[in-house]
Amino acid sequence: MLKRLAKMMRRDERGITGLETAIILIAFVVVASVFAYTVLSAGIFSSQKGQEAVYTGLQTARSTLALKGDVVAHSSGNEVIELVVCVTNALNGAPIDLTPPGNNSGKAAGNSSNVVVVSYADSNQRIDDLYWGAEQLGKGNGDHILDPGETFQMTIDLEAVAGGVGTYHTFDIDIKPPVGSVLTIERTTPASLADWMILN
Repeated sequence: MLKRLAKMMRRDERGITGLETAIILIAFVVVASVFAYTVLSAGIFSSQKGQEAVYTGLQTARSTLALKGDVVAHSSGNEVIELVVCVTNALNGAPIDLTPPGNNSGKAAGNSSNVVVVSYADSNQRIDDLYWGAEQLGKGNGDHILDPGETFQMTIDLEAVAGGVGTYHTFDIDIKPPVGSVLTIERTTPASLADWMILN
């Protein structure tokens, strides 16, 4: 009888040991599944963020202005009074509204509907929202929207620059579209001013 009881206890112990092993194995499987799900979710999330960054960068690049040709200065003989530049879409990208502002003594009028802002800067001053005009060159649809394949000529008025732009004068012009990077033009005026000059 004692032998039979000892055998039954051993069998019961084996059963408990097997059940404990099964529980531990199931716990490992559950923990591994949760960990795998977490890793997969993090990977999917990071790939979505990477995709958004790529699309945002592409949209920014496609909405950027590009300078096409030379920067031409028109002077009164004593100082530069306006700049003429030709711009186009970089990468044949998104259309850009080049509706010009109203003129208020060389600066954009306060109630203007322009979305492109032109700024001037030199070592002594910075002036935001200069007055400028835009005219379509060559083939286009005749509106104020710079579409892919079109070229616009912008005439930037420097009347608001205090002290004027004389000889040996280095300055920056920033053309800021509503979306995309800023087109920065840095030029220096020559030793003598002609009526029309190409600035380097």
